[in-house]
Amino acid sequence: MGYITTADGAEIFYKDWGPKDAQPIVFHHGWPLSSDDWDAQMLFFLDNGYRVVAHDRRGHRSSPIATGHDMDHYAADASAVAEHLDLKNAVHIGHSTGGGEVARYVAKFGQPQGRVAKAVLVSAVPPLMLKTEANPGGTPIEVFDGFRQALAANRAQFFLDVASGPFYGFNRPGAAVSEGVIRNWWRQGMTGSALAHYAGIKAFSETDQTEDLKAITVPTLVIQGDDDQIVPYKDAAELQAKLLPNATLKIYAGYPHGMLTTNADVINPDLLAFVRS
Repeated sequence: MGYITTADGAEIFYKDWGPKDAQPIVFHHGWPLSSDDWDAQMLFFLDNGYRVVAHDRRGHRSSPIATGHDMDHYAADASAVAEHLDLKNAVHIGHSTGGGEVARYVAKFGQPQGRVAKAVLVSAVPPLMLKTEANPGGTPIEVFDGFRQALAANRAQFFLDVASGPFYGFNRPGAAVSEGVIRNWWRQGMTGSALAHYAGIKAFSETDQTEDLKAITVPTLVIQGDDDQIVPYKDAAELQAKLLPNATLKIYAGYPHGMLTTNADVINPDLLAFVRS
């Protein structure tokens, strides 16, 4: 574990576990979380002999820098970590906003440098979450304005509501609610910067990554649950698979946005099978 300092002065925290000569699996977390959200996957891949790396996005527990909360900086920060650790032949796995970060990183930095072997997009935000004339299936801007309003008014309550409700599908009838999972999500969110989280809403909702997806030539696994209440899968995973030149798509029946946690027993072996394929 350690820190790197980016060109614009952001200090980025990262974890680096496992044999340094093993193939790296690099994890990119979602909004408003941290690298801790990948605990179940990092330990799983570590046990399977891989080098596992994850960083905290700027403002998301890493340095609370006031600037650069956009997809270009997110990807550049990820690239800075990869260069610092000299990661090669890596598999980059991104969840939600982290999936957007992976798409921008692979398209802009990873492939030109030959550092990326494969990519995985999990419940990811590309190509574009926002509803526009060109993207009629997207989410209306009023929804994201509501996120901003709720965050500014009472971030602690807003994060508790998200974690205990739609993120993990705990609002569904008969759901097996985990208080520990809710508290861990809330803990991660509240250790980050309110400003970074506020600005990050625009980054994950309004960044059009159509061209990023078209530019990714490495094998890419696209996975999502069809009960994702945060990122509608028909406007995300299904479109990603159409835009990516080399995609494999898998939709999980009944799985929520946070399926990496609630359904790790199924998702982890599927990720491993793709990495090994």
